[in-house]
Amino acid sequence: MNSSRPKVRRSRALGIPLTPKDVRYFERRPYPPGEHGRKRKITSDYKTRLLEKQRLRAQYDISETQLRSAFDRAKRTGGKTGEELITHQLEARLDATVLRAGFARTIYQARQTVSHQHVTVNGKRVDRPSYQVQPYDVVEIAERSKSKLPFQVAASGAHAAAPAYLEVQLSELRCVVVRRPQRSEVPVVCEEQLVVEYYSR
Repeated sequence: MNSSRPKVRRSRALGIPLTPKDVRYFERRPYPPGEHGRKRKITSDYKTRLLEKQRLRAQYDISETQLRSAFDRAKRTGGKTGEELITHQLEARLDATVLRAGFARTIYQARQTVSHQHVTVNGKRVDRPSYQVQPYDVVEIAERSKSKLPFQVAASGAHAAAPAYLEVQLSELRCVVVRRPQRSEVPVVCEEQLVVEYYSR
């Protein structure tokens, strides 16, 4: 069975490719799945905000509860809630850091990498994808895992180039969180203000 199919359908329903593999399917059929996919839908404000929230959730592959509590934490910071949500809460997740560093190809692979105990933070093994990394944390693929094929592929630079807020030594599969990202550096497709409006209703 082709397990990429459900993700392709989800990508088309949300209007964004969720994995590199989905991009080519998405380019061929950039409309929602199903027989009525091509028809223009009448969209309410609520539906627009709901869709934006679902898109954000899908890009980090997190549950509604996880997104809601990240939103609540972002709201308490006193900064711009939408930006804080993405740059200080979601991007600080360990699985997101593993993905951005280029140690995994997709967020799904990054989550599995963390939960299967292949990642250390400051020399200690961490198996919680939601673990929040801080500036100056050292995130590394565990020594005994580095020889495994997926990490050898990652070390060759097969995945996306790392953003400026991470200092990555790909050959060592090691990365230092230099600082918090700016919103413009985060490759997430989202009008976060709509997500703020969804949760503030």
